[in-house]
Amino acid sequence: MPLPSPHPCSAEANLQAAVALLLELQRQGLRRLVLCPGSRSAPLALAAGLLAERGLDLYCGVDERSAAFLALGLSRGDGIPAALVTTSGTAVANLLPAVVEADFGAIPLLVLSADRPSRLKECGANQTVNQETFLMASCRRVLHGDSRGLAAMEAGALEDLAREAWATALASPWGPVHCNLPFEEPLHASAESISRLQAELGSLVLEIACGETGVAEPEAPPPLLDFDRPGVVVAGPWRGSAQALPAFAEALNALQERTGWPVFADVLSGLRGWSGLECIHSYDLLLADGHRLPPSPQLLRLGPVPASRRLQGWIQQCDGPQLLLSEGDPRNLDALGSATARSSMGLTSWCQQLSEGQRQGGPSSENLRWRGLWLAAEQHVQRRLDDDLAGSCPSEPALARCLSRLLPTDWGVMLASSSPVRDWESFSAADAPCHRTYGFRGASGIDGTLSIAAGLACSTGPILLMSGDLALLHDANGWLWQQQLQARDARLTVVMVDNGGGGIFEQLPIRPALDFERLFAMPQSLDHQRWAAGYGIPSRAVVGLEALPEALSWAQEHTLSLLVLRTDRQADAQLRQALRRTMVQLATS
Repeated sequence: MPLPSPHPCSAEANLQAAVALLLELQRQGLRRLVLCPGSRSAPLALAAGLLAERGLDLYCGVDERSAAFLALGLSRGDGIPAALVTTSGTAVANLLPAVVEADFGAIPLLVLSADRPSRLKECGANQTVNQETFLMASCRRVLHGDSRGLAAMEAGALEDLAREAWATALASPWGPVHCNLPFEEPLHASAESISRLQAELGSLVLEIACGETGVAEPEAPPPLLDFDRPGVVVAGPWRGSAQALPAFAEALNALQERTGWPVFADVLSGLRGWSGLECIHSYDLLLADGHRLPPSPQLLRLGPVPASRRLQGWIQQCDGPQLLLSEGDPRNLDALGSATARSSMGLTSWCQQLSEGQRQGGPSSENLRWRGLWLAAEQHVQRRLDDDLAGSCPSEPALARCLSRLLPTDWGVMLASSSPVRDWESFSAADAPCHRTYGFRGASGIDGTLSIAAGLACSTGPILLMSGDLALLHDANGWLWQQQLQARDARLTVVMVDNGGGGIFEQLPIRPALDFERLFAMPQSLDHQRWAAGYGIPSRAVVGLEALPEALSWAQEHTLSLLVLRTDRQADAQLRQALRRTMVQLATS
């Protein structure tokens, strides 16, 4: 049976259609586009090149998986969706890990994949797969260009497609949108066609849309919490925009002044070190096995539940009212099943709808005694951590504590999944300054650690990435973003813990397992500094924590650099266990 006839089009028509789509996205607020190479996506690549002359920040990378994570970091930094352009076929399959994280982490992201027209589907045509389904389970929407090819669409339809994609990515909850865009051949426009479009764009006045797209928030539930009785605020990882965090923290400050309730601030909440806010940093240590600190009579839970299993167990023991507020995410975030009421209206809006009587006054005497119990335990633990980790041999807990104090206030920190984020949560210093703190625990993968950090550095400012050796190896091509960082005068310093394998598994009760090193730790025979040098990345070995200040100063003079600190993962696992035993005894004595 003969194939259907192709829709008649020209390479110039394909380019015009691609320009119309990207131009409307730019009008909606698109600032950054990450481009991967390909032939079927040539019209999109040329369109992106033309619009790069009109303010679109264009990133070019060869590895689709790494590029997707770079776009994820760009989007997470300021909440403005970055666009990612790929060619057809398995290129789209490589995007799935980043799209999964964008889904669970509520990060807006636009995927623009080129495809064959429908006439070439299911007939054995080269590089033609069912790519429109690859990302479907993790996307807010999968939108389609005309099945005959993008050039078959009217200008208005292209603009509608762009507006729908942008609005959907920023509707509550934020997340990824996949636009699958067929292109009929011919694909490669002539130099004359490109010059004509260039001239037309040169005279076009571009008006960028302002404001954020969203949906109406649901009504708030009754407050159901008694501010004159003891309670605790549990603040999970921050999932709102960077611009909304100050108002959120201000509302929480006012609430704490009224109630006196201690705030258990997750390491990724953005609240640790916030001026005026009294946070309990060491809850994961205070609530270790054998603790005798009481459950809270009531809880205000903000956002996703923190990852600490000890805190999760304690929350489940609290049988009083539990109100769970999210920042515009209507999905069920109650993984513990213990919330008695939920709302996605956000803390600031919830506080605004409280009555005058609920807002006025200060903490009751009972609340002050309750707060004093937690603050005293916190202070004891922090003093003991300083004593026990001072001057010790290089260890991961001591590194987290030292770095939290050394890092300049204008630098952000990204914590890789597995041990680094856990160590920063438990052992970073309570008196450390407030830093922009990022981690990607929506799905808690290590797939694109280095590339995400590069994206954050480009969109938010200087970043220090704390990572283990296997997480960096998992994203080796992330070093290739050095040129993109240089072009934007961005800074990324990577502090890598070289413990010879997967240190997180040393913290699980599986060490007696058959051939633990081979089956779980999987150490790699690799000189990490020579590995980085192969990508042109400067590096230094840090022999001890006393050498860390000078090494950080050296690293921060470079666009992208690597500091390697060697530790003993078995000794570190034993140290963590010993510290937990000590802190529980201290807090309950």
